[in-house]
Amino acid sequence: MLIKRFIDCRKGSVAPMLALAALPLFGFVGAAVDFSRAASVRTSMQTALDATVLMLAKDTQTQSDEQFSASFTSYFNSNFSHPDISNLNVTASKSSSIVTASATGVVAHRFMGLIGLSAMNVAVHAKAEATADGLGCVLSLHPHAPGAATGQGSTGVLLNGCSLYDNSDSVTALTVGGSAHITAYSVGVVGKVSGEENITTTQGIRTGMGIVKDPYAAASYPAFFGCTEQNFTAKNDITIDPGVYCNGITVHSGAVLTLNPGIYYLDGGSLTVNGGATLTGVGVTLVFTKKNKNDYATASINGNATINLKPPNYGSTAGIVIFGDRQMPVGTSFKFNGGAEQYLGGAIYVPTGEVSFSGGSSTSTSCTQLIAGTVIFTGNSNFALNCANYGTKPFSPTIVRLMS
Repeated sequence: MLIKRFIDCRKGSVAPMLALAALPLFGFVGAAVDFSRAASVRTSMQTALDATVLMLAKDTQTQSDEQFSASFTSYFNSNFSHPDISNLNVTASKSSSIVTASATGVVAHRFMGLIGLSAMNVAVHAKAEATADGLGCVLSLHPHAPGAATGQGSTGVLLNGCSLYDNSDSVTALTVGGSAHITAYSVGVVGKVSGEENITTTQGIRTGMGIVKDPYAAASYPAFFGCTEQNFTAKNDITIDPGVYCNGITVHSGAVLTLNPGIYYLDGGSLTVNGGATLTGVGVTLVFTKKNKNDYATASINGNATINLKPPNYGSTAGIVIFGDRQMPVGTSFKFNGGAEQYLGGAIYVPTGEVSFSGGSSTSTSCTQLIAGTVIFTGNSNFALNCANYGTKPFSPTIVRLMS
């Protein structure tokens, strides 16, 4: 009789039923917690991998395989650390301007292990590409100068299908004042622009951009010795050979100075071309430096002078028609104001100098690059980049993007 009563009694039966019903509920909650932890690990891993491939894609051309591998490991490890991950494995490869990477690991379960599922595998992938259009034709290199690139007066500057870049971080890095106007494919400035209303572009004005690398940073010229000529002056029509011209070169009005192909070292003094004078040469580089003299050579090309110079397309100074010594004082003045007949083909490269430029319409269908510490446009100037046979080096900002 007592046994029958016990069996028939329903008191307290809810507890075991609730316990049985709670098991699946606890299982779902535990699974949600474990999946949430794994998802958090995966998100952190993906973010770190994306940042790593974006960083490395900019430098694929300049790093060896060993440097690339070390940089990848170091950068990823500094961006990703999670206590819940184990058996972490990362791999990366580069091809041209593309970086591809993968990361895998294991996240141990805390709750699902009770039902035999001990861990979850986590894997992420990323790919980034660095691109540059190479359409730069004017670049000011000074990192901080106000007005590092300037248009003043009634200047009209046409950059035909090419772009202007300014590495200065000043709030007035690019200044276009008065009735000056610049027309370009695009404009990019590390700092900010003053006179934006005086700029017309096809692809827009970008401020706060990254620094554009000096395209000729690795270029150099051969060593030179002695003096070929001292205080050379052209008073009539004359042709000269490459050499060392101590205290510069002067071309008087009415004279025609023709330069044979090669490198002309101006050791101190100035290249002075007076109004009405003509200076011409193909396959030439003019190097402005000092060795035997106390001061660095400069240039002063005056209005109404006729200039037609083109660079060599091979050799150590390929593509460079004007080469300013990198050691010359910042702000050393170079004045290229030859007027409508001035054509300096290839690169005018004066990385620490201040270049005042007033070109002419003859550059509109040819190749001219202007790279200087600071650039001042003082008269109408046209630029273009039809540089297929000039040996020049393209430049522009590097744009890095994640690929799907």
